[in-house]
Amino acid sequence: MNKELQDSEYKVFREFLEQQCGIVLGDNKQYLVKSRLAPLMQRFNVASLSELVTKTLSPFERQLRSAVIDAMTTNETLWFRDTYPYELLKKQILPELEKDHRTVKIWSAASSSGQEPYSIAMTGLEYQQTRPGAFSMGIQILGTDISNAMLEHCQRAEYDGLALSRGLSPERRSKFFEDSGNGMMRVREPVRKHVTFRHLNLLDSYTLLGKFDIIFCRNVLIYFSPEVKAKIIRQFAQALNPRGYLFLGASESLTSTNSDFEMIRCNPGIIYRRKT
Repeated sequence: MNKELQDSEYKVFREFLEQQCGIVLGDNKQYLVKSRLAPLMQRFNVASLSELVTKTLSPFERQLRSAVIDAMTTNETLWFRDTYPYELLKKQILPELEKDHRTVKIWSAASSSGQEPYSIAMTGLEYQQTRPGAFSMGIQILGTDISNAMLEHCQRAEYDGLALSRGLSPERRSKFFEDSGNGMMRVREPVRKHVTFRHLNLLDSYTLLGKFDIIFCRNVLIYFSPEVKAKIIRQFAQALNPRGYLFLGASESLTSTNSDFEMIRCNPGIIYRRKT
């Protein structure tokens, strides 16, 4: 059974992936494609990666295409990643937004398996517990992802012990989760009710999503070409209310040519605020 890709096949697959979802694979990343796609060979009854890639290029193989994109775009994540974005949310941004006495809308733009949007919801609840009556109009969180499999996982809101061990304190685990059987823990309803999920490709329009006060898009833009990244940032600016906030990953930044945002240095971390 041949599980290797020829250079020409890898090149075609790279072009397909960039066209479909904007992700740019570097040179000599065949090993990554192999590790992500090899499990699909048995599922779709193909004998080689070459055959799998060839079938993926066919517009008639919708189920296979979806599975391949799911496999290539699913990234590991954890609860309260890097800590500081959630501390900034609790100590600086939510107090600022509370003064407006309206519903706060937050978008987790690449929600993966759900840890980020649920961490945001838990942070909001913790803030409200210290400020009784705060945000009486509610905090609404939207999680979007290109992977339908991940969105189904998000909506189930069930996690095993390994997933729960990554970034989640025992106190938060006890407070925000309940036993759902079979060794799984489920996010409690008071957290889940603040979060909704929907499918979205970041290459598409965001117009129908409405306007947001905060957008989280962390550790995602590093996978896009500079041109696609610039387009996404422009669309984020259009999706934010004036003086709305954008959170990027710790290793990501906006180019100096972007005039839609001002950079705010925090201690620690950096956030971006849309200019009025």
